[in-house]
Amino acid sequence: MSNMVEVVIDSIRVHLMAPQRVLVLKQVNALRYLTVWVGPYEAEAITIALQEVEVARPLTHDLLKNVFAIFNARILRVEIVKLQDDIFYGNIVAETESGELRIDARPSDAIAIAVRAHVPIFVHADVMDAAGISPERDLPAEPSAPQRETPSSSLADDASDRLSVFKDFIEKLDLDKPDKDKPDTPPN
Repeated sequence: MSNMVEVVIDSIRVHLMAPQRVLVLKQVNALRYLTVWVGPYEAEAITIALQEVEVARPLTHDLLKNVFAIFNARILRVEIVKLQDDIFYGNIVAETESGELRIDARPSDAIAIAVRAHVPIFVHADVMDAAGISPERDLPAEPSAPQRETPSSSLADDASDRLSVFKDFIEKLDLDKPDKDKPDTPPN
C-alpha cells in the first residue's frame, strides 16, 4: 500500500447550476485535495452517515454493510484506484476467511460504506498526482489587484464634448433675474 495516499472527507459541496455534488477529499498530513463529482443521492447517503442520522429502515449502503457482516467479511478500507476518461474507479477492500477481497465499486458508493464502517479511504498516488489540487501550487499566492481601466483620451474628449452643451446652457442662465412668467411668491 505504499503507493496509496490516505484521505479524509473535507466537505460535500452543492453545484448551483447542476444536480451534482462535489465530494472534496483532503489528503492526510498534506494540503492537497481531490474533488469527485457525485450524484445527489450518493451525496445524501454520505452526509447522513457523517451526521450519524438514524433512519427507520436500512438504506442501500447500510444494507451492504450488513451483508458484509452476515458473511463474516470485515471491511478494511476503500480505495480510489484509477482515473480514466474523467471517471474515477474504486474498490471496497474486505477481509474474509479465504483472504482479502477487492470489490469493484463507484467511489461514491465505496465512500458511503466507508463512513458507515468507520474505515479509512485511500487514493492511488497516480490518481492524486493527476487530479489532486494543492492550493499553494494551483492558486496564486496573492490575489492580484483588479486592473482599473483608464479611459482613453479620445473617450474622455468625446465625453467632454457632449457635456459642453450643458456647460454652455448653464453659463447662459441668469439666476439673479426672476422669471417674468411666474407670479411673485411671498417669502416664507
